[in-house]
Amino acid sequence: MKRFSLEGRMTLVVAGSAIVGALVFAGITVWPFPQAVAWLRAGPTVKGRAPTPVALEHFDTGTAIIICLLVLLPLAAWMAHVLVEPVRRILRALESAVASYRDGDYSMSIGTEREDELGDLIRMHNQLGTILREQRQNLAQRELLLDTVVQNTPVALILTDPVGKVTYANIAARHLFNEGRTLAGLDFDDVVASMPETLRAAAAAEEDALFTVELEGSEETFHLSQRGFRLQGRPHRLRLYRRMTRELSRQEVHTWKRVIRVISHELNNSLAPISSLSHSGAELARRGDLERLPGVFASIGDRARHLHGFISGYASFAKLPTPQSRLVPWKPFLDGLALHATFRLDGALPDQPGWFDPTQVEQVLINLIKNAHEAGGEASEVTLAVRMPGRETLILVEDRGPGMSDTVLAQALLPFYSTKRSGTGLGLALAREISEAHGGRISLSNREGGGLRVSMLLPSGPP
Repeated sequence: MKRFSLEGRMTLVVAGSAIVGALVFAGITVWPFPQAVAWLRAGPTVKGRAPTPVALEHFDTGTAIIICLLVLLPLAAWMAHVLVEPVRRILRALESAVASYRDGDYSMSIGTEREDELGDLIRMHNQLGTILREQRQNLAQRELLLDTVVQNTPVALILTDPVGKVTYANIAARHLFNEGRTLAGLDFDDVVASMPETLRAAAAAEEDALFTVELEGSEETFHLSQRGFRLQGRPHRLRLYRRMTRELSRQEVHTWKRVIRVISHELNNSLAPISSLSHSGAELARRGDLERLPGVFASIGDRARHLHGFISGYASFAKLPTPQSRLVPWKPFLDGLALHATFRLDGALPDQPGWFDPTQVEQVLINLIKNAHEAGGEASEVTLAVRMPGRETLILVEDRGPGMSDTVLAQALLPFYSTKRSGTGLGLALAREISEAHGGRISLSNREGGGLRVSMLLPSGPP
């Protein structure tokens, strides 16, 4: 037990109260109060004679108890005030400090010289305030740094709550969606309602996607990354729109350099044997060895045909003709497509015919369905769907393969990009070129549960 502990002080007070009460009771019932009362009753004393003593049993006990209460109650009230008032002041100070903490103010501290448990509590409270104040300052610095980084990043960041209201948007997002004005508190669906269809479709899909839109008279390619998480116990959704146009342009330059190297390598591999065979044929003709000349010419023809086939594949991409769009009924078109590719039709076909070049679009769908089968998923999960929302036609090709990583998604639409070992095919760039020649767009996104979705958006009628 501490020397100045509350328990020790309370023990002294109780013990003192008991002693004082006993002394007061004894003074009233034994001495000197009975003698004083007897002296008052007996009158003045006679010189040389003491007053007559009054026995204890003849004293009124009820009167003694009343007198004790009248003496002890004020004394007890005063002592209680002396003991409780310092504690009351400390409790009021603690109440004010807790209210300051609730309001976010951690600068308040309480002074005390007490050496008991209340003093220890006050000192611990002051230490807690110091720790909270330092943590708040560090947290404020980190929040300021994070907000500076987020606000000045070129990636457009949108955070929405469970009902779709925008709770946070950085500078890039405000410029992208609302001409630099604030987005806080607005409904995100209303914000994107005036944006291009491809951007609205990517936002509504709630999946990662790569898409191209026309902004301010120029085409911009975006990579959309979406993540859901819980903030303060409520589900929120974070959307990151990253401009990929410059990155894709750099990748295209790199791709064209690679294509030139591939073509140069293939030309050297074909022209060198042709040159050697031509020299050998000329030498055989000079010697008169005509029997071996047909074999030499056949080898030259084989190398020439190989080179022609190789160059034709690349030339077909560069010489893609202008699409001859016309009305195309969906059922006959897809029946013809089913002769070249295996797929499962998802949903009913629109009654309104499409508006596109059937030869070019058929080639695109054949390539997309072939890629879907080569992705490694179940063949029965390769589906094709046709939707016609408004004045646009949406063609979806989906599979249940492993999908694509963010890096592959960012490069999949580049010319001659391929994840295959052969690595020199046209990939999805042909589909992009044909869809854009029709005035449409193509986008890629990973599906929930695995797989890839390729969305080709085409006009549903002439401009």
